[in-house]
Amino acid sequence: MKLQKYFKLMCEKDASDLFLAVHAEPRARIHGTVHSLAEEKVSPPEMEELISVLLPEQSPRDQYYKNKDVDFIYIDSDLGRFRINLFFQRGTPTMVARYVRNKTKSFAELGLPVELFERFCSEPRGLILACGPAGNGKTTAIASMIDYINENTEKHILTFEDPIEYLFKNKKSIINQREMEIDFFSYPEALRHATQQSPDVIFIGTIRDEATMKAALLAAEVGALVLATFHTNNAVQTVERILNFFPPHLQAEMSLQLSLLLKGTISLRLVARKDGLGRVPAYESMVVTPTIARLVREQKSREIQTFIDDGKMFGMASFKQTLAKLVKDGIVDAEVAALASDSRDEFALELKGLKTISRRLS
Repeated sequence: MKLQKYFKLMCEKDASDLFLAVHAEPRARIHGTVHSLAEEKVSPPEMEELISVLLPEQSPRDQYYKNKDVDFIYIDSDLGRFRINLFFQRGTPTMVARYVRNKTKSFAELGLPVELFERFCSEPRGLILACGPAGNGKTTAIASMIDYINENTEKHILTFEDPIEYLFKNKKSIINQREMEIDFFSYPEALRHATQQSPDVIFIGTIRDEATMKAALLAAEVGALVLATFHTNNAVQTVERILNFFPPHLQAEMSLQLSLLLKGTISLRLVARKDGLGRVPAYESMVVTPTIARLVREQKSREIQTFIDDGKMFGMASFKQTLAKLVKDGIVDAEVAALASDSRDEFALELKGLKTISRRLS
């Protein structure tokens, strides 16, 4: 009952994350900021009781106490799905729960560039990455892409997730969702077999290592459209991080492969609205044009940013451009936008419309 109370409070306050630790007040992340949910502190017996509710079977509970960390989905029949991470801090059990809003929204409802996302979804093959820090809408953006493809095309969509967050129903497409530890045991191994499962679209929950990246590129090379999340801050860092997965003697080969397979990236940062009604995405979009493909191939990733800044006709936009637009539209406060930008000085110039002048002077 105590667990459901916390989950209900979390939903009522439109919180994204719930934090429970022994001898601490329950807290929740509401519109990006952590707030107290109640004054009463969680006692050790209460935490043990919560764990027994979340992990009712003895075997997974024993595994948690042995490994000190576990990640899974918990379903509350009244409230919905929660992604749970149980871990230990200072020798005591601790919990972070993320509320999974199972209903996907359209690109417009999410505040994402509709034409660009529709273009990405129409790609027959290649690699598209949703990038950004944890909790900034990457999985939600990918879910909206999967749902768009599902509603508008007749394809086989195969997902590999840890754990499954959004649940999809077959529409025009057929969707098979596979979960780590239940349906497969490693991304690279599962992706090696995926090419035999006739997928048109593959979603990889997250790419964290060289083996998974290599498998993702191989899947794109043999003809699938591969969607994945990636923990990088912007397009330039994304290209550099991918190449840095590989040893120096392989980077020339991988940069050529990446230049041929990468179709685009969308980097996301959620920023607080001025009216206090939640957060809105600022984004940087990169479309791999022939020029950007050449820069990737030649390992000149630092030069990519200039072409993103000037690539509006191709659907590209930089963070400073989308942040400045949010400020000019009265949606986000200028100081909040400046904090979210890669460079406060460049953002200030963009906001004043001095971008062209500053480039000419440089």
